[in-house]
Amino acid sequence: MAHEPTTDRGRRSRDRIVEAADALIDDQGVRGAGVDRIIARARVSKSQLYHFFSGKDDLVRAVIADRFERVLDAQMSMLTDLGSWAGIRRWLDMFVTENQVHDLPGCPIGTLAGELAARDEAARADLAGCFSTWEQYLVKGLESMRARGQLVPDADPEQLATVVFAGLQGGLLLAKTHKNIEPLRIALDAAFAHLRSFRAQTEDPQEHT
Repeated sequence: MAHEPTTDRGRRSRDRIVEAADALIDDQGVRGAGVDRIIARARVSKSQLYHFFSGKDDLVRAVIADRFERVLDAQMSMLTDLGSWAGIRRWLDMFVTENQVHDLPGCPIGTLAGELAARDEAARADLAGCFSTWEQYLVKGLESMRARGQLVPDADPEQLATVVFAGLQGGLLLAKTHKNIEPLRIALDAAFAHLRSFRAQTEDPQEHT
């Protein structure tokens, strides 16, 4: 049975295990990140790992949660500013800039989804929850724009957010695979243009800049 750490030392040990698992998964995939390699990298015993996690699947779910927390932390200032065309454009441009700077690593959540969604139902559900939570920031921003009359009344923020995230994830995957930023740039420009096609005709055309 897994236990939550109750001391600072325990929390540090658990954090090292998650960090070690994350690094090995990033380098070798979930299948390649064996328990023995994880404990060696984290400098903990096997009994310590099984004290905090019921097994490798439980540890993988902790990696998912940790990755998603870091994604949100890194983007939060932009995610809470998606109620304008300029805010959305800044957020989309950030993905292009960050992927260029970090040599096209892809999406830390999307990469796990590609490996786990078809074979681990608990992990799939966690990953789906991550995407849903992430998308809701854009949904809320678009809802506020519709309420202010910046979008046509029949614009569906949920559907529009799905279009954007599908373009984002597909663009990230193609950019990583081709080692070329252009697929991501093209996909995000197309997604933004699709959003703009729902712009209310009475809106100031300069507002998106």
